[in-house]
Amino acid sequence: MEYSLMTKLAAEFIGTAILMIFGNGSVANVELKNTKGHHAGWLNIAMGYGFGVMFPVLMFGGISGAHINPAMTIAQAVTGMFPWNEVLPYIVAQLLGAAVGQLVVYITYLPHYRETEEADAIFASFSTTDAEGSRFNYFVNEFFGTLVLVLGALCCLLMPWGAKDEAAASIVVGFIVWGLVTSLGGPTGPGLNPARDLMPRLLHAILPIPNKGSSRWNEAWIPVVAPIAGAIVGAFLYQFFFGALA
Repeated sequence: MEYSLMTKLAAEFIGTAILMIFGNGSVANVELKNTKGHHAGWLNIAMGYGFGVMFPVLMFGGISGAHINPAMTIAQAVTGMFPWNEVLPYIVAQLLGAAVGQLVVYITYLPHYRETEEADAIFASFSTTDAEGSRFNYFVNEFFGTLVLVLGALCCLLMPWGAKDEAAASIVVGFIVWGLVTSLGGPTGPGLNPARDLMPRLLHAILPIPNKGSSRWNEAWIPVVAPIAGAIVGAFLYQFFFGALA
């Protein structure tokens, strides 16, 4: 069944909002002061992001493809798997969804934002940065992480087995994200998604949060450019090695 563009955009908007609620919501639960999950650990965050991708793909994969990520949208367009005339509308829907999802996290954790004194903990619930302060490592981590994500997601969703069982493929994609956060997430988070980093960073800059510190705009280009570059390479690798099998 072919859905209207507006229906697809609604799916991208809601799906990206869900990603933020589950993903950055799990970070807020771990990092902010006096939450029930304070210091619950990295696996709690990895699970949040894994589910934050899994559920939108299950819900909307058959409607919009559940890109929920501008890097995925651009990469598929560059490799001829997605129409260019829908790229900008998709990205706008994803950016708006990320903003709304982050606002939900902010509102639900508002008392804890007010109580938290550590700027890094507050920032972590919005956006990413490199643990060692290395822009080179920041770029490399986001590049390779997104490459693996896109290659893995396309193989799951477009290969014959995944096309026949979209639910199973969607669950595996969620586990890919879960695994990436546990494996390559140490240096930067990771972001792997320009919308997931850019819109929360903007909200971090404008929301009245005590002790929030800098929004680190001098490095904000990295989690935008690196995931897009990594996604394009991942999509080309899929097309080169496996595209004929889809």
